[in-house]
Amino acid sequence: MKNKKTILSCCVFAAAFLLQSCASKTQQVEKISGHWTGTWGTAVQLTEEHNMPPAPGLTQNTIRQRFKTSIGGDSLKLRLSNEFGDQPLEIFSVTIAPALEGSVVDSLHIAEIKFSGKENITIPVGENIFSDAVAFKTTAREDLAVTIAYGVVPEKLTGHPGSRTTSYILSGNQIKNNTFSGAVTTDHWYSIERLDVFGNENTAAIAVLGNSITDGRGSTTNAQNRWPDIFAERLLQNPATKDLAVLNMGIGGNCVLNGGLGPTASVRFERDILNQTNVKYVIVYEGVNDMGYSPDPEKTAKDLIEAYSKMIEKAHQKGLKIFGATIMPFKKSFYHDDKKEKCRLAVNEWIKTKADYDGVIDFSSAICNQETPDVLDDNYHDNDYLHPNAQGHKKMGEFVDLKLFEN
Repeated sequence: MKNKKTILSCCVFAAAFLLQSCASKTQQVEKISGHWTGTWGTAVQLTEEHNMPPAPGLTQNTIRQRFKTSIGGDSLKLRLSNEFGDQPLEIFSVTIAPALEGSVVDSLHIAEIKFSGKENITIPVGENIFSDAVAFKTTAREDLAVTIAYGVVPEKLTGHPGSRTTSYILSGNQIKNNTFSGAVTTDHWYSIERLDVFGNENTAAIAVLGNSITDGRGSTTNAQNRWPDIFAERLLQNPATKDLAVLNMGIGGNCVLNGGLGPTASVRFERDILNQTNVKYVIVYEGVNDMGYSPDPEKTAKDLIEAYSKMIEKAHQKGLKIFGATIMPFKKSFYHDDKKEKCRLAVNEWIKTKADYDGVIDFSSAICNQETPDVLDDNYHDNDYLHPNAQGHKKMGEFVDLKLFEN
């Protein structure tokens, strides 16, 4: 009988221990609950000849590239791309660290980026790859630096020319070099495409489809003051939107329909917008290059409306809210003629009154001259009556109604 009581007591103790253990694990799960969200990204394209890396180039050398996050998190995953490469992209090692002044990184907080547990990775032609998750605490609007030591690099290189941010190149494998003193500089990004962070349950991303205006033409190099940057900072300051990231998917010279630089907006909509991690909202602000180069503006207006309609339908099918932005005036620029202006007005009228968008951002009225609204204000354009200057970007970023993103 005594042995039976002992056995019974042990069983009760074991059951209690298991219940306590399960409760403890539940608390741990609740403690780390959240999800992955894109905090930074760029739209990659085939790098044009004049935007290739300067000597010594990337093969067997090391590059340090800076960018600024939107929201923070406790872990991260980096996505690298060889989408437009003509041969495999060989990478020996990758690190990420807080960026200090210029090419210098915080040596106390450098993290190795690995791929399936390995330091090196070869990315096949036409592919993109996410790294393993790494515990690395990031904060909102933090400057980070990714350092890549390359092996053999394709002649056709995947990158983003309009970085408006300086990158640093050194000969040889310099992955452990904290200062990069004496590096060759270039204002382009290569291979890097996206950074996701593991944040709280409220985090989500806003993906912005655009051309050179969204990409930052006219903003200040290394100041991170494009209109999406200004918009991102305002979101953080607003309690109802403080967990929203902004992903800038602008490409300079890009078109919606055909031609231009990089894959057209219609082609890359799924890659750059719908397939972003935990995207919740979409902004479409593109079309001026289609208008500017159009041989038949009346047809272009109809084709743009059809293309926008397809984007709206695709976004809604995924349960995303999508907002249309009107095309800003370009009178006095090299794009202007009366037929193209009629095209702009027709498209804008459709965006404002007929489109099935969930809301409208009327950029056409944001930085125009109030007395002559078909012309950009002299205080806000980049001396070409087409692109905003730094003050114009600030005005645009401040113009976006945050209430659109509060639910």
